[in-house]
Amino acid sequence: MIQTLQSLFTRDLHRLKREIELYQDEANLWITDRAITNPAGNLCLHLVGNLNTYIGAVLGHTGYIRHRELEFSLRDIPRIELLQKVDETIQVVLDALDQMREEQLQEEYPLLVFDEKTSTEYFLVHLTTHLTYHLGQINYHRRLLDAEAE
Repeated sequence: MIQTLQSLFTRDLHRLKREIELYQDEANLWITDRAITNPAGNLCLHLVGNLNTYIGAVLGHTGYIRHRELEFSLRDIPRIELLQKVDETIQVVLDALDQMREEQLQEEYPLLVFDEKTSTEYFLVHLTTHLTYHLGQINYHRRLLDAEAE
C-alpha cells in the first residue's frame, strides 16, 4: 500500500506541476472568475501546505509549520516558486512514506482531523483524493482562462 500511495502522490504532484506550467499567461494563475474564488495559484499553495502538514510534519516529523490562511490569501507568487514548492513537497511526501512500515497504516492517524478518528491508511487515501479533487479544479480553471485568451 505504501508503494501505491507513493506512486499516486508522485503521479498527481507531477500533474500539478504540469498544470501550473501549462497556463499560457502566468498572471492567470491568480485570476478568480465568477464563482471560482480560489485561483490555481492558491490551490497549489493549499495542496503544498496540506501535504507538508499532514504527511511531512505529522508522519515525517519535518517540523513544517502551516499558515493555512496564507494559502488562500497570498497572490502573485511567481510560477517558478510554485513549481519549486511542488518539487519540495514531492520529496517530503516520498521521504515520509519511505520511513513508514506497512503496519503503521492500520494504526490511528496521530491527529484528529475529521469528526472521528481514522486509520493512517484511510487518511492517506483521503489525501490522495483531496489532491486529485483540487487538481481537477486547477485543470478546469486553466482551460477556461486559456480558452478565453484565444
